[in-house]
Amino acid sequence: MLREIENVKGIIFDLDGVLVNSMPTHFQAWKTAFAKVAGLDITERDIYLLEGMRGMELVIRIFEQKGFSNHSLAKGVHDEKSKIFKAIRSSEPFEGVKEMIDAIKCKKAVVSGSTRNDVETIIEEAFGKDKFDVIITADDIKKGKPDPSAFLEALRQMEIKPQEAVVVENAPLGARAAKSAGIGCYVALNNTPLKRSDFDGIVAQDRIFEKTGSLKGTLDELCR
Repeated sequence: MLREIENVKGIIFDLDGVLVNSMPTHFQAWKTAFAKVAGLDITERDIYLLEGMRGMELVIRIFEQKGFSNHSLAKGVHDEKSKIFKAIRSSEPFEGVKEMIDAIKCKKAVVSGSTRNDVETIIEEAFGKDKFDVIITADDIKKGKPDPSAFLEALRQMEIKPQEAVVVENAPLGARAAKSAGIGCYVALNNTPLKRSDFDGIVAQDRIFEKTGSLKGTLDELCR
């Protein structure tokens, strides 16, 4: 049985696909890099299901899923993706998200599987880094989602307990990481190709929202 979420002192957001509409450009960069360096064709679903992993971990997992044995090309795929993404990167917040962030009264953090340079650039362009108390990136941890260490580090820096926080995610790996960390989780689907059923056994259906902006009332209530 899911515990009730109350006495919230901090909200932890994933960045890509939750706060900003950057996942389409992440996917395009990955698709181009995998095709160019390794000759592999990947789908949106391949990438969205692994969102939250650190870049190199994602590349190796895709190689394993596709039965591609030349792991020596992993760094080439990763570096090519980073180069492409920097050229096409999007920092556009989803509708209503900027206003929602401004309205939230409790502590706010971002936990992302992307590099610190990409994360800080996007946050600064979309919101201003001063809007968030804590920012955790792939450069700050040894394991990406679904490992809970990034969320646990965010809690440590926010100086709050797991039961005093909630996470807003858009990917199953992120939701699993939140669950492993003992933090209540909400999901915002936005423009993901994933389905509600992809979160079965991880997040209750009534905690899955179509858009991040739709969470404003819920988060305001939690942070009273």
